[in-house]
Amino acid sequence: MPSSSDRISVRVIALGTLVVLLAMGVRATFGLFMQPMGLAHGWGRDVFSMAFALQNLVWGVACIFMGMLADRYGSGRTIALGAALYMLGMIGTRYAADETMLYLSAGVLVGLGQAGTTFPVILPVVARSVPPAYRSTAMGIASAGGSLGQFAIVPTGQALINGLDWPGALWALSLLVAVSAPLACFLRGRPAAHAGPHQSLASAIRQAVRHPSFHFLFWSYFVCGFHTAFITLHLPAYVTDGGLTAANGATAIALIGLFNVLGSFYAGKLGGKYSKKRLLAVVYGMRAFAILLLLALPLSPWVLYVFAAWMGLFWLGTVPLTQGLIGQIYGLRYAATLSGIVFLGHQIGSFVGVWLGGNVYARTGSYDLVWWIGVALAVFAAALCLPVREQPVAQPAAA
Repeated sequence: MPSSSDRISVRVIALGTLVVLLAMGVRATFGLFMQPMGLAHGWGRDVFSMAFALQNLVWGVACIFMGMLADRYGSGRTIALGAALYMLGMIGTRYAADETMLYLSAGVLVGLGQAGTTFPVILPVVARSVPPAYRSTAMGIASAGGSLGQFAIVPTGQALINGLDWPGALWALSLLVAVSAPLACFLRGRPAAHAGPHQSLASAIRQAVRHPSFHFLFWSYFVCGFHTAFITLHLPAYVTDGGLTAANGATAIALIGLFNVLGSFYAGKLGGKYSKKRLLAVVYGMRAFAILLLLALPLSPWVLYVFAAWMGLFWLGTVPLTQGLIGQIYGLRYAATLSGIVFLGHQIGSFVGVWLGGNVYARTGSYDLVWWIGVALAVFAAALCLPVREQPVAQPAAA
């Protein structure tokens, strides 16, 4: 019969996964709104690219502070705050009448909301709820929630746009992200102050920043963000430019999410048995292969879907491996804060990928240059992961 601690662990994993599912799933629908909202307001792709790029940058910076809030005041309050900000941002996007309002709502408010409801806050909660031997697998399950949300909510978002038009769809999605607020009651808690040698937050940050592996993880995560944000926002438009339909683009985004349910789960599971840094290098290498496949073959629905499925297997597999390395090397006491700092690298990459995609398209009428940059960055990230030192660092006691 399962013990009470086992039941609590299962509950935390399930609800943490659901929060990530809602947050990441709704985020993945933003590319679907680019064309209908652009037609309604006369905005070009560069306007949406800037809003989405700003969202990613705010998300990354705010993750550091949301991580500090979670480490100091508890994860429940942080998640509830994030859900409220996310909902307000979606409603604000509905009523954005000019570019500035779009940047403040879809950019700033939604970015703040995502910081409190996604990986840097949720995964440390999940990791603390299970024994060390199962942490990597548990984080893989929670990471898969983001992909399952992409699979389930992107087609739902397209159906909402078709049935309710884009304003009604934004209202419906804002209610969906609000569900995370009551779930936060079951994800309360903060790291035990006595876990490991006593160390201050400032000391933990200084120690990590002086450690070369922290920088390798930061900049490899930059590449992950570049890929995922560029593809999430621009793939639907790239598909229609190539003569396919908006439905093909939505299906491709959903397929990425579906196949990454397997990818994230097995990345976490394998990370519990094998070298996480080597698995990360393989993930980035396989992303380069997927992009080369897309560029080498004439675009058709089947080429698109094979690309989406292959890319999906390696989409968010970086998350349990990178976050697992942070906990493994630097400990769990300040894992949310340190994860937030490394996640900033991911979001700087997201900003660059989204912004570059919009601007390159505006100048050249093509996304090809950005795809080739994505290939080069994937190879660069694979090389960065190999020198990471996976051994735990000593944690000196605070004076």
